Amino acid sequence: MLNAKDVLKQIQQLTIDMIESGLCDAQNFPSSTQSTGGITEIGISSAENSIFLKNISYAEMYAELLSRKHYNLKMIDGALITLLYRFQNENLIAHRLSFFPAPNLEVFQNEPELYMQDELYLEFLDKRIVTVPLRFDFDSGDAFVPVEHPMSHLTLGQYENCRIPVSSAISPYQFISFVMKNFYRTAQTVSSCELTSFPDKFPLTILPEEKTLVHVCTPV
Repeated sequence: MLNAKDVLKQIQQLTIDMIESGLCDAQNFPSSTQSTGGITEIGISSAENSIFLKNISYAEMYAELLSRKHYNLKMIDGALITLLYRFQNENLIAHRLSFFPAPNLEVFQNEPELYMQDELYLEFLDKRIVTVPLRFDFDSGDAFVPVEHPMSHLTLGQYENCRIPVSSAISPYQFISFVMKNFYRTAQTVSSCELTSFPDKFPLTILPEEKTLVHVCTPV
């Protein structure tokens, strides 16, 4: 059973791993704060950790996240990765794990040769690619409604009512591994990015009625 200290340790080590990989060009190490009621929040150092969603364009939202340095990792293609967890008395009560791709590759306009020579960027520049943000959310509080608002779910494209059931909460290692394997998988990065493995997982939370739907099954 993962607790707040375990999660903090994972994020700290994975941040170091990502810096060493060369795929991350800016980062904020995680912070841990305690408040009344036995609440521990694992957030982002040197940043405002409140989770906000506004009725603004994706480009504007991305720019605001970037200006506030509201990310754990800023990838070399501009994508922002955030990992926010909330525990109460060592039990996970919420998390928001986000991957926000850059709306465009502005640096390409100034230094195109750096992109065209890199296998990773050649895929990003493919005109068929569509920028799609994603979030893995977990909430065991009042927001939880079986099937309609699963305790653990995946949201794609910032669609308000897109809540694809997920079988459990997601650990930092599971999330970073998911992003790397699905959005940064090239012959070069497979060999250059070695993430420290953390086998500990959160317990299953998916309900029987949610299993009858198309859902995401985390490793057991």
